Parts: sequence; structure tokens; C-alpha cells
Amino acid sequence: MTTLAFGLDAATYLAFCGAAVALILAPGPDTMYVLARGLDGRGPGVRSAFGIATGVLFHTLLATVGAAALFRTVPEAAAALKYVGAAYLVYLGVTALRNDEFDPSVETDAGASFRRGVLVNALNPKVALFFLAFLPGFAGRGAGTGIRMASLGATYAVLTALYLSVVALGANRLGSRLAETRVASALNYVGAGTMLLLGVVLVLE
Repeated sequence: MTTLAFGLDAATYLAFCGAAVALILAPGPDTMYVLARGLDGRGPGVRSAFGIATGVLFHTLLATVGAAALFRTVPEAAAALKYVGAAYLVYLGVTALRNDEFDPSVETDAGASFRRGVLVNALNPKVALFFLAFLPGFAGRGAGTGIRMASLGATYAVLTALYLSVVALGANRLGSRLAETRVASALNYVGAGTMLLLGVVLVLE
């Protein structure tokens, strides 16, 4: 049995990659945010994709040090983060409806899309709880568990960045073809409305 440098056997690692890809492909707030940003430009879309991936590393760190267990044992902490995340999604949706978030000419700060992508992912308590349950199952126990979890989390982040970058580039191509049409404007409103809806659903769950 082949053992990789960070202590996992190849079969387990490949199984993790397969499960990660299946989960990454499931649509959610991350995908919708990157899709909406990609409609406005390649740069904002790709930067938001890498921001989301960085948020994955944040949750990996929480799971690795055990801090994510707080959300499982203290419901109030998870609820507080949920409301903050929902409020941020609503904020992004409202900003989009005002044509600030999705107008590339307004984004004078090139890092804004990246930072917002980080927050969209980091302020989602479901991701923290998911990583708490998902990573240990593949990392196992014993010596080197932290290294294995960190390596798996980094793998997940890379796969996330690759997939969401493709989403951003595809959205950019679509946006370019639909530029200066009512369809493009309608798609921006759909993206904004989706984030508003996601924020409301997160609060009600």
C-alpha cells in the first residue's frame, strides 16, 4: 500500500478527493457568489474564487486545532455566526441591487472580491461543522493527525479554487456575450436575489 508524504495511503487520499469533488460541485452560496462576480469580469470572478478557497483554509485551521467543536457544543456560538453570515449575504445582495457590487468600474480596490469571497465562506457555520465531521474521518487518529487534516484541507481548498475559477471564467464568457443586453442586467439581479434568498433561508433554518 502506497503511503504519501503526509501520512495517508493513496487509496484513502483518492477517496477523499472523490468525495471532495462531489461536495464542491454541489451548488451553494460560494458558487452563486463566484458566478455573480464572474458575470462582471474575469478578475473579480477569479479573485472571489480564491477568496472562497482561502475561507476553506480558515475552516481547515479551525477543525485542525479543534476550535470548530465549539459550534457543536455551544449552540449559541453557531447561532451567532449563522446570523452574521446571513446578514453579510443580505448585505451583498442589497449592494448588488444598487449596482455597486457587480459593477466592475466601481471596484477600485482589486482585493475587494477576494476579501468578500473569504467572508462568504468563513461566515458559514455549516462549513465549519462539515469540516469537523468530514476531515477526521479521512485523517484518522494518532500521531500526525493534525498534519493529515491540514493536508486534506489544503487539497480541498485547491480543488475549490480550480472549480470556482472555471465557474468564474465560464460566467465571464457568458457575460461578455450578453454585454449591453437586458439579459445581462437580469442575470445580475438574479445573482443579487439569490444571495438575499440564501441569507433569509440561513436565518430561518
